[in-house]
This record gives sequence, C-alpha cells and structure tokens, in this order.
Amino acid sequence: MARMAAHKIIIDTDPGQDDAVAILLALASPELDVLALTCVAGNVPLDLTTCNARKIAELAGRPDLPIYAGCDRPLARPLVTAEQVHGASGLDGPDLPEPSMPLAKGHGVDFIVDTVRREAPGTVTLVAIGPLTNVATALTRAPDISARLGRIVLMGGAHFAGGNVTPAAEFNIHVDPHAAKLVFACGAPLTVLPLDVTYKALVTPARTTAFRDIGTPVGTAVAALTDAPHRHNTEKFGAPGVPLHDPCTITYLLRPDLFRGRHINVEVETGSDLTLGMTVADWWGVTTRAPNATFLTEVDADALFSLLTERLARL
Repeated sequence: MARMAAHKIIIDTDPGQDDAVAILLALASPELDVLALTCVAGNVPLDLTTCNARKIAELAGRPDLPIYAGCDRPLARPLVTAEQVHGASGLDGPDLPEPSMPLAKGHGVDFIVDTVRREAPGTVTLVAIGPLTNVATALTRAPDISARLGRIVLMGGAHFAGGNVTPAAEFNIHVDPHAAKLVFACGAPLTVLPLDVTYKALVTPARTTAFRDIGTPVGTAVAALTDAPHRHNTEKFGAPGVPLHDPCTITYLLRPDLFRGRHINVEVETGSDLTLGMTVADWWGVTTRAPNATFLTEVDADALFSLLTERLARL
C-alpha cells in the first residue's frame, strides 16, 4: 500500500514557549511536511523570534529547515509584546545554545506567496500561531493565493472565554487586529483555535513530568518550556495547570477528531478602543452574515497530551 504524501505546511510564528512546542510537534510528525518557518514580531520583537525559531529547529535536529524573517511590526499600530509571560528572551525555561544556522535569504511574506503559487492548489496549509501580520500582508500583496491555499489554521481569538490581554481580546488578534480582519475576510478556508479550546489544554505538573521523563534533550527542554509560564499563569487561571495554546493547531492537523466546534461567522473589531481585537463570533447564528470560519471550542485534552508526549519522544 502506497504511503500517503505528507501534508505541506508553513508555520508562521513568534516563538514563544508554546510556539516552540508546536514547532517541535510538527517536526516530530511524519504526516506533516514543514516547508519553512516564517517569523513575525509578537511575543517578543522580530530579532528574538527569528533567533528562537532557529534554536528550536536546531534542538529538533533540523538545521536544514528554512527560517525566514517576516514583518517586524503590526500593520497599523505599535507592537505590543508579552515578555511578562514568556520572559525577556521569549523562551524562558530551557538553556538553549545560540543558534549557528543562518536565516534563509529573503522575506517571509515573499516565501509564503511564492510557495502557495508554486505548489498545486489546495496542497499548502498556513499554520498561524502568532499575530497575523505576515499572513495578511501576503494575502494583500497576492490576493490570488487565498483561492490556492488548502486552509489557514490559526491560534487566536476567543468567544466564551473572553480575552487574555484585555477583557475582550486574545493576544495574537490584539497585537494586529487590522491584519486579523483581513485574514478573516480573505475567503480561504479558515479553522480557528481560540482560547475557548486552549484553556482546556492545560499543562499540569504531571504532564510536565511526562515530558521530562522522555529523557532526551527535547523532552527536558519541553518540560522547562511548559514549566516556565506557571509562575505567571497558575494563580491567574486558578487551575492546576496553564494553557498550552499553539500546539493545539498542530494537533488539529494530526487528529481533527479530538476537536469540536461550529462553522460560523467571525468578525474582528478594529474600531473600538474598548474592544479592539475582539473576535465577534456569531455562535448562535443571530446575524445574516455568512459563515467564514470553523470555530473550535472543545478538545480531548488527555488525548492531545498523550499524542504530544509520544511524538516528542521521536526527536
């Protein structure tokens, strides 16, 4: 029986501890062909996100992986970062060496456009786990790629969960709401993993111990990555663990059966100081706006962490 071709993905990212774990999960999964990482400013500025992405690629034994620098600021507002969560480096926790691999030549947005145009229609998925500046810039510069994308899968937004940087807005959308508005309106198939899902994927002490017990450099690093945010978040969430946001996107590609949600209309607020970056999700179908996103709200967290631990042990 012939082996199925791997699913081609581009990961657009702003590492970030949870970004790092998502990247490692993707690189550990033979079902996925990671074409490149395109970096964006978000959790920390661009010079650090590009550095962190290379650290993670080298940790995974993938110094051949192309890593591109993308946009260094949002489309229409100053950059907001999250060092208070991720630390000054963006990767507080493990002691990873400075990377020796170079950045790929060229701009991340150009790579996205050129790749989606070159590959067969419907075969490339964009996995966006940071602010959507690169993705929106690519779609604006080359509107034709929206019809060629297989799907955009993104971590961002919230509905029932509320926001995590303002009462209304989740971080990735809040950093560049104007970019998010463009992405949600682009017409490409869109799957959204909001805080409603990621708040149910909690890294507990037992799950961190399972990573550490893998007994490899990757397992040790992931245990440190997932343990570091506890200092910021455990009291905030009032739960015996903290959310592991970005790996939910990669898990969705591998095991969509672990998630539940609805195909609904989602719009992004850009005109209000009070609710800037809010994802206005028409969960109950109370408007006549056409559905534009599969908006997920449920996940089997035990199965997610079992898969994650099993895959990380392969690196």
